[in-house]
Amino acid sequence: MPGMLPPPTLRTERLLLRPFRPEDARVVQRLAGAREVADTTLTIPHPYLDGVAETWIGTHGDAWERGERVTLAITCEAEGVVGAISLHLILKHRRAELGYWVGQPFWNRGYATEAVRAVLAFGFETLGLNRIHAAHLSRNPASGRVMQKAGMRFEGTLREHVVKAGRLEDLAEFALLRTDPQ
Repeated sequence: MPGMLPPPTLRTERLLLRPFRPEDARVVQRLAGAREVADTTLTIPHPYLDGVAETWIGTHGDAWERGERVTLAITCEAEGVVGAISLHLILKHRRAELGYWVGQPFWNRGYATEAVRAVLAFGFETLGLNRIHAAHLSRNPASGRVMQKAGMRFEGTLREHVVKAGRLEDLAEFALLRTDPQ
C-alpha cells in the first residue's frame, strides 16, 4: 500500500500527525537533541549536529515509497511540532515497530499516547498490519506507560539488549495484535 498512496495525515482530538517538512528541521534539532530526549531514546544523537535533522527528514519520502517506514510529525495548533512518531514496516510479515519521541517541554500532556493510538489504528485499519510492537529503555518507564495507555501489552524484558552511551541497557517490549481487545 505505501508507494501507491501519499504519506498519511492523521487527525486526533488535539493533534495533527503529518509528514515532516524541510522547514521543521530547526525545531527537530532543538527538541530531539535536548539531553533529556536523546538520553531516553536509542537512536537520537547528542549532541544533535547541524544538518542531521535535514538529512533525516529527507529520508522519509523514499522510505514510505519503498514500504519501509512511515514517519510523521506530531503537531498541535498552538505549539507546532512537538515530536515524531513512526512505524518501521515489515509488510511481508504484516508487522511494524512503533517509535516515538516528544520534546521535553511537552511531556505529561498526553500527546504521545494520543499519537500512538492514532498510528496504531492507521497501522491496523489502513495498512492491514497484524502486529505492532515497541520497546523502551527499562529506565524510561514513562514510555512504557504511554504504550500501556494505548492498549499495548507488556511481553517481556530483553536484558542488556542494546548499548546506549557505552552502557548496556535492558529493553521492555510491548505489542498489540489486531485481534487484541482495545
